[in-house]
Amino acid sequence: MSNGTERVKGKAEEIKGAVKATVGNVVHNEQLEAEGHADQVEGQARQNRAKTEERVKGTGEELKGETKDAVGGLIGDDHMKAEGKAEAQKGKARQNVNK
Repeated sequence: MSNGTERVKGKAEEIKGAVKATVGNVVHNEQLEAEGHADQVEGQARQNRAKTEERVKGTGEELKGETKDAVGGLIGDDHMKAEGKAEAQKGKARQNVNK
């Protein structure tokens, strides 16, 4: 399952929990309210897991790109150097999007 899908499912679970907690509060049902709060927390955790996985992936891309850039510089391969810089930027962008 993609991380985008996990983030959407997590957000849906968080919203469902908020609704459930509100209904529980309105009808004075403490159990329903508590279940709602638990669903909210689980939804937030699911979103955070997906974001963390993407940040780790971005870090790997960044390191790979920086290595490729350095090797390209050492051997005088401008094409490899440019590819490395592009990969490193892609990795940084992935990390920034998933803060």
